[in-house]
Amino acid sequence: QVQLVESGGGLVQAGGSLRLSCAASGRTDSTNAMGWFRQAPGKERESVAAILRSGAYIYYANSVKGRFTLSIDNAKNTVYLQMNGLKPEDTAVYYCAAARGPLYGSHQLYAPGNYDFWGQGTQVTVSS
Repeated sequence: QVQLVESGGGLVQAGGSLRLSCAASGRTDSTNAMGWFRQAPGKERESVAAILRSGAYIYYANSVKGRFTLSIDNAKNTVYLQMNGLKPEDTAVYYCAAARGPLYGSHQLYAPGNYDFWGQGTQVTVSS
């Protein structure tokens, strides 16, 4: 089993920044990918960004490219999502996820169904 704990959400004005963190514990060596997803009220959960634990490939949703940066610190078993230029439409609960995989490429990394472990979520609210 893998446990995931997110932190760093909050309320920010449009144009502002937040950094989300996801600390993983347990059998992290059994996973090959980690990702961030978000879900707004009344909408389906969607992919934001995902990374192979090797760092060899990073996927970004088109809606966040150029504004969000995903990074991983394997020594700390922590994934970070730096979010700049936030917009009201970024408002959602953000979830961290880990996949046993193996996953390869964007066509697998973006799909929530490919992930086995999920955090409890952290709320991000962007005011206009």
